[in-house]
Amino acid sequence: MPDLGRAIAALVKHYGKPKAPVARDPFEQLLLEKSGYLVSDDKRERAFRELKKRVGTSPQKILAASMEVLEQIAEMGGIYADTRALRMKQCAELALAEDLKGVFKLDFKKARKALTKYPMIGEPGAEKILLFAGAYPVLGLESNGLRVLVRLGFGQEHKNYSTMYRSAREALAGEIAGWNCPALIAAHQLLRQHGQEICRRTDPGCDVCPLSKECAYRANNANPLVSRK
Repeated sequence: MPDLGRAIAALVKHYGKPKAPVARDPFEQLLLEKSGYLVSDDKRERAFRELKKRVGTSPQKILAASMEVLEQIAEMGGIYADTRALRMKQCAELALAEDLKGVFKLDFKKARKALTKYPMIGEPGAEKILLFAGAYPVLGLESNGLRVLVRLGFGQEHKNYSTMYRSAREALAGEIAGWNCPALIAAHQLLRQHGQEICRRTDPGCDVCPLSKECAYRANNANPLVSRK
């Protein structure tokens, strides 16, 4: 198994230091997630910035906004705009009813469980919110970052996403002990970027990968897929 710290250092060298997150406030993170679907980060962020400009990003302002305006903005972020606009409203209602910021006074497991009440937020998404808010030093992952880690040898690939996620989390427990939130946020961003750009689900660019020497995926494939782009 490779050393995670060394792997992240290699990614920093390859991509540079990641930019500051677009949103760290927990409710803004929920809105950012709902701002786009199956689109690039740039499109999702443009929709989120438009939401911030035209409506605002507090629960009160989302509830006060018309569905028409929310749908118009959501359309900038891809398909199912009406559903995503409705999810924004639902998140705002729940944030006010259950005091979203009060979640961060709970212990980690209770805080994570409380966040999974929000529409379309599972354990990985809840952990990311807790991490980016600077509340708990946990490496919340999304699919691209998880794929990179599993291919490196942290955890086992599995058809069930939750099972694979927990496998990677267990494998990483000793690796990230003592890491603070800023370091884990940077790791999340770099692993995600690497999964999007080089360690793709299909046609991974093993020939240009800065982690290939320590990658279990490449070592176990006699004829690894290489980038043809």
